[in-house]
Amino acid sequence: MKVAVIGSGNIGTDLMIKILRRSATLEMAAMVGIDPESDGLARAWRLGVSTTADGVDGLIAMDGFADIGLVFDATSARAHIANDAKLAEHGKTMIDLTPAAIGPYVVPAVNLDQQLAAGEVGNINMVTCGGQATIPIVAAISRVAPVPYAEIVASIASKSAGPGTRANIDEFTETTAHAIEQVGGAQRGKALIILNPADPPLIMRDTVLCLVDAASPSVLEEIRVSVERMVAVVAGYVPGYRLKQQVQINPIPADQPVHTLAGSAKATHQVTVFLEVEGAAHYLPAYAGNLDIMTSAAVAAAERIAAVRASREASA
Repeated sequence: MKVAVIGSGNIGTDLMIKILRRSATLEMAAMVGIDPESDGLARAWRLGVSTTADGVDGLIAMDGFADIGLVFDATSARAHIANDAKLAEHGKTMIDLTPAAIGPYVVPAVNLDQQLAAGEVGNINMVTCGGQATIPIVAAISRVAPVPYAEIVASIASKSAGPGTRANIDEFTETTAHAIEQVGGAQRGKALIILNPADPPLIMRDTVLCLVDAASPSVLEEIRVSVERMVAVVAGYVPGYRLKQQVQINPIPADQPVHTLAGSAKATHQVTVFLEVEGAAHYLPAYAGNLDIMTSAAVAAAERIAAVRASREASA
C-alpha cells in the first residue's frame, strides 16, 4: 500500500525512515511539509521519495496521489482538522499522530482488530506516547479483573519534547486519561507527564498504577501473566519496550481512603507496573522512546490495515 507522511519534522521523518527500512507492505510515496528547508524534506529527496513543501494542497496536486491509500499526519491538532477535511473528500484513510482525536483512539495491541472488524476506517487516532506505552497494561489488567481506577505517569527526556509537545501538554493529559477509560477499560483514568531535564537524557519511563477488585490469589497471578503477555505483544512492534521490574501487587489496607480515587467501587489490591521504552534510533536518538513508540505503533497500525485490505480484495 502506498502511503504519504504529512509533517517533515522529527516524528514525520522517523516515520519515513521506519517505512523505508522496515516495512515490507508499505511503500513510501510522498513526504509533505511546509518548510522547503526542513531536514525531513531534504532527506526524503535524497532517498528518492517524492516531496512537496506546499502542504496537503501540494500532496493532492502530486502525480500519483490517487494511488496513495493511507496518509500519516504528524503535524498538530489544529492542522490535522484542516488536513482531514481536505483528504476525506478523496477517500483517504488517515492515521492521526496529533491530539486532534477526530477518529477513534487506537492502540494496536489492544483494539485495532476490533476497529477493522467494524468496517473500513477513515481516521484513527494514535492517542499519545504515554497512552501507547501504558494503555496496553491497563487493558491487560482490566481483562482479568475490574479496574475502578488507573493512573499513569509518563516521564520523558526534556530534549525529546519539542514545541508541539510542550504546547499540547494539557491535551496530552486529557487525551490519555480518556483513552485509559475507553480503550484500557478502567472506570476512571488519570494521566501525568514529566519532562525530565536530566543530562545526559534518560529514556522514557512509565509507571502504571491500577486499583483492582481481585480477592482471589489465582486472579492476582492471572494479572501478572496477562501483563507479561501484553508486554511481549507490544515489544513485537516496539523492540525497546520492556518491563523495568516484576509486576508489583499489594493488598490495600482497610484504612486506606481509596474511595477518593475509586468512588463507591470495590478495590482490594494495588497493581503497579514499571516500564521503559528505548527508541530504535532510526532517526531520533535512542532516548526519545516517547516518539519512537508513536511512530512504531502508527506503522504497525498501517501494516495491519494494508493486510486487511489485501485480504478483503482477494476474497472479493
